[in-house]
Amino acid sequence: MLKQVQHDETNKEIMKRVKYIFKTLTLVLAVITCLNANAQSYYNVIKYGAKNDSSKLATTAIKNAIDAASKSGGGTVYFPAGKYLTGAIHLKSNITILIDAGAELHFSDNFDDYLPMVKSRYEGVDVTSFSPLFYAYKAENISIIGRGIIDGHGKKWWDFVEGYKEGQPRSKWQTTFDGLNKDIILPDDPKQMKRGFLRPPFIQPMFCKNVLIDGITIRNSPFWTINPEFCENVKVHAVTINNPHSPNTDGINPESCKNVHISDCHISVGDDCITIKSGKDAPGRKMAIPAENYVITNCTMLSGHGGVVIGSEMSGDVRKIAISNCVFDGTDRGIRIKTARGRGGVVEEIRVNNIIMKNIKDQAIVLDMQYAKTNVEAVSERTPVFRNIHFSNITGQVNQAGYLNGLEEMPIDNISFNDINFEAKTGFAISNANNIEFHNVTVNTELGPSLKALKVNTLIIDGLKNNQPLPNAPVIDLTNISDLFLYNAFPVKETATYLKLNGAETKNIFLGNNNFRRMKEAVKKEKDVKAEIEIISGDKGQ
Repeated sequence: MLKQVQHDETNKEIMKRVKYIFKTLTLVLAVITCLNANAQSYYNVIKYGAKNDSSKLATTAIKNAIDAASKSGGGTVYFPAGKYLTGAIHLKSNITILIDAGAELHFSDNFDDYLPMVKSRYEGVDVTSFSPLFYAYKAENISIIGRGIIDGHGKKWWDFVEGYKEGQPRSKWQTTFDGLNKDIILPDDPKQMKRGFLRPPFIQPMFCKNVLIDGITIRNSPFWTINPEFCENVKVHAVTINNPHSPNTDGINPESCKNVHISDCHISVGDDCITIKSGKDAPGRKMAIPAENYVITNCTMLSGHGGVVIGSEMSGDVRKIAISNCVFDGTDRGIRIKTARGRGGVVEEIRVNNIIMKNIKDQAIVLDMQYAKTNVEAVSERTPVFRNIHFSNITGQVNQAGYLNGLEEMPIDNISFNDINFEAKTGFAISNANNIEFHNVTVNTELGPSLKALKVNTLIIDGLKNNQPLPNAPVIDLTNISDLFLYNAFPVKETATYLKLNGAETKNIFLGNNNFRRMKEAVKKEKDVKAEIEIISGDKGQ
């Protein structure tokens, strides 16, 4: 009996071990299957014939890797460490380009490597032109990621454009362009289109959804660097762009896109660092696709004409834009919004917050509706509109604090400045505007007033200061202002004149809750000002 019990226990132990071994084998097989599946989803370009010593053009090998991944439903086209030479790369849906640390993609500077020409957009005009270096058309779920480098070798492109002279014989590329663009809609100034040689953007997905560009370093772009067109759900994250001392090599230009997130990028370029656009003149109004729902945050900008710029191509509208937590150090301007008569389009619902500016060569803030010199015309679809734009929590060392220049027939409308502190050579200059507000703004100037305004209707000034006033200039100099409410002023004792009023059209001036008791002449009214100043109770020393 004892032997029987022992025998039964031995059988049970054996069965337990068999079950354990079976489970272990099942798990191992599952892991192997998973690893094989994962391996299948990676398409190493070297296995498709690419050379990682840049000894051979890898365009065909890369295309074959992308085609193989696409045939399997998608996957990752992988570039291990090394240097690769390539022409244009065309992405398809569900493709990720992974450029690993130590990998460098060097794009050929042979213009023929970007033929045949493809549907593109150039400065807001729809054209057929050279293929962008990275291109996608009506694709979904595409990515360019990694810690590697992509180099556009743009100098040959730059030199061709810079050296081109009107009247010289047409190149074969210009002749091809002419034939493919006979029926395009031209902008008001068609000079570029008639020249017929349009440099390609570096990365240009068109009509795509779910686009991700993450981690890579980009340099020497032939033209605009990251330029999504008519895309939805675009994310550009932790990208470094380095194109200084080069013509029109804007950093990130999402044009006529919806739901765009740009974050944690470092940009130094030969034009604007980040630019928001939506088409130019009649071509942009025909497409009528706005740039909307953009978030730009946690970026640094060095060399560039502007830190974040809207326009001048904004004919399809720009709206719902949030810009925050950025540093501009050495750009020509900080925030710049620009347009001109003929563009049409509305720029509205813009918020700019938590910005630091250093060494700004021109203006910290620009809203310019006369970017090109034009004559007054009747309001029509050609008339641009700037409205509902708000700035807060900005500090800077700049040349000029701000420049707001509206149109006589369409003034800038509803602009506010809150908690601003600038050290500036000159202050704010405003003309042709309605509903402008300053709250807790300090502008210490080297020359002239902190605020100078002409033809502004409804101006609210709350606690504007200059802590280093000049003996020969007022803090605020206003001409032909209607409906001014100035309150909570507390000028430093060295201030000679706080407010100067000029112009026969100046009217409806209200002052309240100001402390002028230490001043000999708080308000100076020139002889041409006929309107009386109404003092609301609470002013001291007026």
